[in-house]
Amino acid sequence: MMQGAGVPGGQGATGSIDVRGFTFSYGKASVLNGITFTIPARSVTAIIGPSGCGKSTFLRSINRLNDLIPESRHAGDIIVDGRSIFAAGIDLVALRQRVGMVFQRPNPFPKTIYDNVAYGPKLNKLTAPNDLPALVERCLRQAALWDEVKDRLETPATGLSGGQQQRLCIARALANDPDILLMDEPCSALDPIATQRVEELIVQLKAKYTIVIVTHNMQQAARVSDVTGFFYKGDLIEFGETEQIFTAPSREQTEAYITGRFG
Repeated sequence: MMQGAGVPGGQGATGSIDVRGFTFSYGKASVLNGITFTIPARSVTAIIGPSGCGKSTFLRSINRLNDLIPESRHAGDIIVDGRSIFAAGIDLVALRQRVGMVFQRPNPFPKTIYDNVAYGPKLNKLTAPNDLPALVERCLRQAALWDEVKDRLETPATGLSGGQQQRLCIARALANDPDILLMDEPCSALDPIATQRVEELIVQLKAKYTIVIVTHNMQQAARVSDVTGFFYKGDLIEFGETEQIFTAPSREQTEAYITGRFG
């Protein structure tokens, strides 16, 4: 693992995320209200809850994408492998290499399939030029896409199907050698077959990566995650093993949401 200067973690970094009394607001609107929990390393954590409850805001806080929003403020802390992501001197470019992001809709660059995967390592000088072809192949294999695209790497990525584009975006994130993958509704724009492929991929990738997925799909959260957090109106209502959350939730609000009484 390559560690940039000022990046949380170091030798033996595992990808655990410790959230301590974290609050976030846009202007006068409070979005997250002092949430505290620990996301375990090398696992899939699902964040569920109704629209507007702060799920995506929380996800984008982990790699500090919310810093780009005017009048945003936070308090509390998010700690990755023992170091605050808000510590003085943090290199945000290196942090975002280490904490990869896959968005709701596939967003391939207007480049070839090959150049989409090679772009980050080439730009950030993470990989020697002679090693790029092997890196591209490895990441496409990790994303379960290599066999489908190996004969057309020099064709535009925009010519791929939606599901293939999303797996390409996952491969692109993997190319930066992250410890953590953040996924914001990664299957919401996909058909059922493509969704299944991405879900199978998520389960495979947790052997090496810490994955945090935001999803509205209760069945998806139950299928792919090890632990689940239920957010409601900016509060973390309940957090625990997925099986327990879905079969024997300890909070009435959690049960009401999971059983469809609101949402």
